[in-house]
Amino acid sequence: MKNDTLTLAVQKSGRLSEGSINLLKQCGIRIQNGRNHLKAKATGFPLELIFLSDDDIPQYVEDGVAAAGILGLNEVLEKQRNVTVIRKLGFSRCRLSVAVPRNTDYPGHAYLNNKRIATSYPAILKQFLDDNKLSAEIHPINGSVEVTPGLGLADAIFEIVSSGGTLLSNGLKEVETVMKSEAVLIAKPDLPETISALLEKLLFRIQAVQKAANNKYILLNAPEDKLDRISALIPGIKSPTKMPLAEKGWYSLHSVISEDDFWEVIDNLKEAGAEGILVVPIEKMVT
Repeated sequence: MKNDTLTLAVQKSGRLSEGSINLLKQCGIRIQNGRNHLKAKATGFPLELIFLSDDDIPQYVEDGVAAAGILGLNEVLEKQRNVTVIRKLGFSRCRLSVAVPRNTDYPGHAYLNNKRIATSYPAILKQFLDDNKLSAEIHPINGSVEVTPGLGLADAIFEIVSSGGTLLSNGLKEVETVMKSEAVLIAKPDLPETISALLEKLLFRIQAVQKAANNKYILLNAPEDKLDRISALIPGIKSPTKMPLAEKGWYSLHSVISEDDFWEVIDNLKEAGAEGILVVPIEKMVT
């Protein structure tokens, strides 16, 4: 581990890899060499990338080959390595679920007792079974877990589900969501001070990008007699910016609103008398 460079392990291909590279790009970090190499240098930040299979990343971080890594939370929990989850990143969302043949009557957890369950995630499945006091035969599978019930190898499966299309095409139905997963930033505990400082700087950039994605910049016109009511609807980070317009008795208000509350806030603003509402995306947001 170099003392002047943060080494970050990312998935070498797939949606999670694309999301990781895109996040770094939004953080002002460009990757040289591309993903056809094991390692790649970055510009815009003292960073070196290592491209790995996602299930290898926890061990590389635990062993100190990489100071940090980006991968799915499901892989972190499955591998049970000594790493710390620093931050959820909000992309590559999926869920780990139990699925059974489509014509199966599934009354609940009790169905799984003494059944054969195929999975790529035996550790997470075992924890789920233990937590619910269930006894089942776990069959670890690397590859196409969804085909095992049709081949008579399993009564149910426990696997990643995104859209559910793969389950449908294999005659299965999702009956139990055990956990939700997304990309996370992990790090080796007790990093050297210089590397820890670099990680904090990277985290600061990531937080700025995430805050921007979760908020919108709003501009609107408001009559003076309704200014207080409208201002209360868009408090922003501290308070909205108020500027008088050329037309007497009118003001322009500028503020920030949460993406989650967007449509409710817009409806309330219209009812309160706001006009000329403009909403624009925020590229970065530093607070």
